Amino acid sequence: MNIRISLVGAAVLALAACAVRPSSTEPSMQGIDFVQGDVSATVHRDHDDLLSGGLGLAGLKAPPAPFADPQHPTVQELRRRAIQTSWKGIADLGPLGGYGTVYGAVPDVPGREYQAFAKIPGAHAPHRVLLQVPDNFDKTRRCLVVTASSGSRGIYGAIALAGAWGLPRGCAVAYTDKGTGSGYFDYADDTGVALDGQRAKRGTAMLEFEPTSAIGEGIAIKHAHSGDNPEADWGRHVLQAAQFGLAMLDRAFPDQAPFTPQNTKIIAAGLSNGGGAVLQAAGVDDQHMLAGVVALEPNVHTPDGPALYDYMTEAAIWLPCALLDERFASTPFARDAHGKPHATWITRCASLHAQGLLKTSTLQAQAAEAYEHLRSAGWTDQAMATGASSTALDLWRVIGAAYASAYMRRGADDMPCGYRYEAMNAAGKPAMADEATRASWWADASGIPPGNGVGLFGGTDASADPQLVGAECLRRLWTGNDADAMALHASVKALVAKLPRADLPLWVVQGADDGLLPTAFTSEPYVAWLRNEGRQPLYWKVPHAQHFDAFLPLPGFGDRHLPLLPYGYVALDRLYAHLYAAQPWPSDVPTPTGKPRGAGPLQAVMLDLP
Repeated sequence: MNIRISLVGAAVLALAACAVRPSSTEPSMQGIDFVQGDVSATVHRDHDDLLSGGLGLAGLKAPPAPFADPQHPTVQELRRRAIQTSWKGIADLGPLGGYGTVYGAVPDVPGREYQAFAKIPGAHAPHRVLLQVPDNFDKTRRCLVVTASSGSRGIYGAIALAGAWGLPRGCAVAYTDKGTGSGYFDYADDTGVALDGQRAKRGTAMLEFEPTSAIGEGIAIKHAHSGDNPEADWGRHVLQAAQFGLAMLDRAFPDQAPFTPQNTKIIAAGLSNGGGAVLQAAGVDDQHMLAGVVALEPNVHTPDGPALYDYMTEAAIWLPCALLDERFASTPFARDAHGKPHATWITRCASLHAQGLLKTSTLQAQAAEAYEHLRSAGWTDQAMATGASSTALDLWRVIGAAYASAYMRRGADDMPCGYRYEAMNAAGKPAMADEATRASWWADASGIPPGNGVGLFGGTDASADPQLVGAECLRRLWTGNDADAMALHASVKALVAKLPRADLPLWVVQGADDGLLPTAFTSEPYVAWLRNEGRQPLYWKVPHAQHFDAFLPLPGFGDRHLPLLPYGYVALDRLYAHLYAAQPWPSDVPTPTGKPRGAGPLQAVMLDLP
């Protein structure tokens, strides 16, 4: 679902390596007693900017920025690569995608960064907060964009949305990893990740995450193993990031202090899990800090809507078989590299038939039954079609294992259903991680394994359908009524969003073809709930857009879809014009129609942007 203050002339270099500790005598630090330890302040100019780490658009598109010494990358190298990885994980930077020509840009944005660990009251693990202050900060239109990482990514996980939109126009941007991130802890050498991204042993530095248990095995992941159910506090993480941002603006511009929600517009923007986080923040914003919210493809749970864990665990069992239906024969990922049905998916149909869950005996009839089962549960054809990518890439199992562990507050050696994370070798077998692999985790990893030398193991048996036993175990945690199921349900209940204030400008943007967080389960029930409660959210259900812009360069996939980021940028443009140019906030907005990109490059007319 991935963390030094500038003066003129020589003082810049002198202070660039300093860590600044909060002081009770500094007004800029008042109200952020949630900060844990030091605040790092760094200067980023001269080919090391805020938006791309000096890579520019061409460098972001290139292979991973190298480490001179892979076993001991520098702080600057780790930061640059973390930014590049975050861009590539969210935006379509492919040659046909149009980023930088049809929409979006990656200009050089020099400035400063302030970063710290922060804690929600009662939490075991900290979350990262980071403020980027561009040198072109607009003091006449004081603007702070606050965002949360997408998925389980690290601190730069929303830079392609919030940073790309906010920094060039002179807004400061405050980020939080919302209790997720890639600060993996390795029990093999008792190391985690320090504030600067480098590896450190437990007890030698404050770590992004260290398990409460001093003895264990394998790899511990903050999102899954913190014991905090961080998703329930994503809104509070966002509001803490906003508070941190205001305090650091006081520090950056003391002659302009204080920066407050009354004199600085705070715009919350996020996508995927980050989109859910800003909607959660809108519901718990009792101090009216937020001036407006734009949420893309949000993972949001409404009082009467389905929960992610419910439809995710059902998809893990049923989608492999349903996607063998002939209607998906030409769908990307729904067939193997030779255009044939995936053998493991055929086995899934047979498994469901053997259990009596499918009544028919032929493969096509079984696929049709599985398809109808998901249709009756609310899945649309579009969601199932693009859900083929999540199924082929094993995302349902990966997400299910991590989220179940988080909801049940389990540790690395006590994950539900026998799952565990371990370092692995090139052959995919458990093995001790080498130093270079460990050193790269903070910059490269997504926040939920597998990947980057860490594997998800367990949850299998020796049957012809080895992953089904784990999938069914995860599903029983939702459908069952034992103590484990009750604990999981209690955590999921804590995720329900609360109503935002009636006068808060709020815009939800989601792709109609989203197959990971289908609109029928997320944005549509949320928007309907708000409207029933007298709110007036704007909503774009964008045709031909799906969940992963980063998948669009894949052969055959981008031909059918449009990127979602440009629609988010437009929504933010409209919100900015409303807040700063007094343009009326509309009661409704026509949804752009657009058309699929096809085999050629993206053209502006295809997006149908207003």
